[in-house]
Parts: sequence; structure tokens; C-alpha cells
Amino acid sequence: MPTNIEIKAYCENKEKIRKILLSIGAGCNGTDPQTDTYFHSKSGILKLKEGSIENMLIHYIREDKKGSTESQVHLYPTNPDSTLKEILAKTLGTRSVVEKTREIYTKDNVTCHIDTVKGLGDFVEIIAKDNDGSISIDKLQEQCNQYIKTLEINAKHLISESYSDLLQQNNLFSQILVDE
Repeated sequence: MPTNIEIKAYCENKEKIRKILLSIGAGCNGTDPQTDTYFHSKSGILKLKEGSIENMLIHYIREDKKGSTESQVHLYPTNPDSTLKEILAKTLGTRSVVEKTREIYTKDNVTCHIDTVKGLGDFVEIIAKDNDGSISIDKLQEQCNQYIKTLEINAKHLISESYSDLLQQNNLFSQILVDE
């Protein structure tokens, strides 16, 4: 099973992040409008990512902690417009839906995303990947730490929650304000 070390942070300046990524030789793979549908799962997180570039069913297990987190990830490439979402929704139930626009940058085994998430704002994600067991956890951690420095990410902007969790928290907070 592939192992990732990931970080997610609020992004104050997308243009600055873009310029830094391009200056260090990261390639831009494009901008992808995506819908992530999260399903109820007995273990980990199960989501279907639908976009114009990336389409896959993703199951991952990770700790929710600020800073870099280790994830065990299963990816299953899917076809756009398949009936998979309908089947999963009927059998497992939909937990939430996240709409975002994702800019995808890659350099070697590291992928960076600049995400604009509907209802939440802008974020940057760094994912150091080991697909075949050839890169140690320590090396992946070191790569993430280097990108945090290079991209000048402030530690106070690091977040632990998924976009789905953040949206649910926003909705709960909004409902509390309405009820008061």
C-alpha cells in the first residue's frame, strides 16, 4: 500500500505559492475543477474524486493532526460518468460533498495542490509519496518539511482536518449562529 506524508495549510497568497513552485522546477499539470463525494466508512475515509484531470476512488487512513501526517492510501482509477457514485451513495450513504478548483504541481515524488474550496477559501497541500517502498518515512517527512520552508508556510496556518470536516464545522457553526 502506498504511503504518503501530507500537510495542508491555509493559503494567504496563491500567486506567491505558484511562483515559488515554478521557480524550483515543479511542473504544472493543469487546473482541475473537482467534486469530492465522501461516503460513510467503517474505517478511514472513502471519497470519490471527479474532475477533468483526476478521477479516482480513494480510501485512506490517517491521523488528524496539525503538520505532516502519515497516510496509508488505496487509489482506484475510475471513469468519469460511471455509475460508481450512485452505487456507493445507495449502499454506504453520502457523508458530504466538497467542490473545489485544484491546481496540480509535481516535482519528483512530491505533488503540491493549490485548492480553492467552495465555502472555505484557499489552501495549499503538499504530498510526498512513496508508491513502492523505496523511500523511507523519514525522507518523506524531510521533503514535506523542506516544502513548508520553501513555500514559507506559517506553522499557525497548518490544519489537520479534511475539507469535508472543515465544511461540516462551518455548517455547524453557521447553524449555531442562526439558532441564537
